Amino acid sequence: MPGRRRGARTGRGWDAAPARPRAKRAGPAPEPAPDYTTPEGPLWLGPEDGYQPADPRDPQPGEGRGPSRQSRSEKPEPESRDPAELAREICLRQLAVRPRTRAELATALRRRGIPAEVADEVLDRYDDVGLIDDAAFARAWVTSRHHGRGLARRTLAGELRQRGVDSELVGEALAQVDGETEAATARALVERKLRAAPSGTPDVLFRRLVGLLARKGYPAGLAVSVVKEVLAARDEEYATFADAVDPDALTDLVGEADDPMR
Repeated sequence: MPGRRRGARTGRGWDAAPARPRAKRAGPAPEPAPDYTTPEGPLWLGPEDGYQPADPRDPQPGEGRGPSRQSRSEKPEPESRDPAELAREICLRQLAVRPRTRAELATALRRRGIPAEVADEVLDRYDDVGLIDDAAFARAWVTSRHHGRGLARRTLAGELRQRGVDSELVGEALAQVDGETEAATARALVERKLRAAPSGTPDVLFRRLVGLLARKGYPAGLAVSVVKEVLAARDEEYATFADAVDPDALTDLVGEADDPMR
């Protein structure tokens, strides 16, 4: 088989022919860098008594390329609000969440810096139109918290006073929960807890249930008598224990802090 001729260029390796240099394409000559030391137009920054030439490369307002250096550092001043208008807005936002007492709304306005005379004027107006009614608030609060949460009269009175309800209105609202109603609510609460967690020795259940009623605000005597009555109706073992309970030992019975039935 005939070999290649020695010395012949193969086009590859060490004997490859050098590549031809490409001819440069002719193009427009580069423009000289502009001189910004002398502006060509009335482009200025700052007040008239201290003109400074502006760099034309910076976007100017209205060009769609973002704010200028000066506008980026400026922040609009907040609008001045009429205190009465702001007070009404605050009250309406508060009332949209739940009914409020006059004292609760007054506290919210004071925290927002509303002058006292403006707050009184707005709250008086809301009193007149019925948006604020402490008597109705107290009645609704007692109904909801007593029947819904099983709270006793003493606890309800404390909650209403904390919300600024007048003592006379508190008494009128609590009049709808008499002694029989309070005892019936306590009994229902104990029975419901027993259905949810029926296990336990009589002494353990007794301590837990009496402690539960005490935390709800029920008087000691009422708590003990209700729990004894409910446990006595449970079975003979619980009835025997309930008869032997000493009401004077109530302090020890309600002292259990880690109540799992709470």
